[in-house]
Amino acid sequence: MLPEPAGRFEYAATGGAGHGATVNAVAVIAIQQIRRMRGGAQSQLMLASDNNLYVVKFSNNPQHVRVLANELLATRLAEAVGLAVPPAEVIEVSDWLVKHTEELTIELRGGAQRCRPGLHFASRWVGGLMPGQTVDYLPQEQLLEVRNLAEFAGILALDKWTCNINGRQAVFQKNRRDRRYNAIFIDQGYCFHAGDWKFVDVHLGGVFAENTVYRGVTGWASFEPWLSRIENLAPETAWAIAESIPPEWYGGDLSALEMLIDRLLARRGRVRELIVGFGESARRPFPNWGEVGENGGRERWGEVKWVQDSEGGV
Repeated sequence: MLPEPAGRFEYAATGGAGHGATVNAVAVIAIQQIRRMRGGAQSQLMLASDNNLYVVKFSNNPQHVRVLANELLATRLAEAVGLAVPPAEVIEVSDWLVKHTEELTIELRGGAQRCRPGLHFASRWVGGLMPGQTVDYLPQEQLLEVRNLAEFAGILALDKWTCNINGRQAVFQKNRRDRRYNAIFIDQGYCFHAGDWKFVDVHLGGVFAENTVYRGVTGWASFEPWLSRIENLAPETAWAIAESIPPEWYGGDLSALEMLIDRLLARRGRVRELIVGFGESARRPFPNWGEVGENGGRERWGEVKWVQDSEGGV
């Protein structure tokens, strides 16, 4: 018999950038494991005390503990600029639940180990469990009909800003009676160069596998309103999100977290450069750039400087 859920659980997270204060944040409570998910992080689908299903990444996942911090930070930044992402939560998984659920294990090279109890990252499960309502692939014809296809330009701007070194991941969800899907952007764990917490920019980092989603980009206006929201994001917004990250997700190294946020904020003005780097790459993702210009002519890259990839990053 499962223990009675206690609603939400309070945890303490330390403030950053000289804030110094301890902030109280709230985690949902995991009450049941549903099934193991695909992917390198070996996430689990779990039911929480708020009656929602969540995809849970555990702190002892095979990738890196910092991917949990990356997920929470990047997902909530995406939400702050108006992009379609699932709600992100901190979830508390009890020692009792781990001990009484045989499937809560992580497969490592040295063998299986139990999922670690404690605080973990939870992404709200998109859609329902009915086949066809949520898919991770659409053929080109259906992809072009995605309702919020323009948002792929917005998430590209965010991925360039946060130095996502993974391919852009999305799932597509619709209601039973709808014909067209909506894109929901998931899996931000490899932002900030995964567990390295550095910015080494490569042209093809954070881009979607199909150029089809960028066909509608005709100029800088196609990246709005998301690009301007990134460039003008209030520092307080980023710091508030950082303060909600459990310290155990970054080894309690507050100085590393502060440096990450400082460098992230400094990059707000470089996002256009990074988009140019992708635009001029061998992918040639924007074939219709300049087809619609404000003055009736072809819009050019303008004064944006070329981005040089470097080992040190910026």
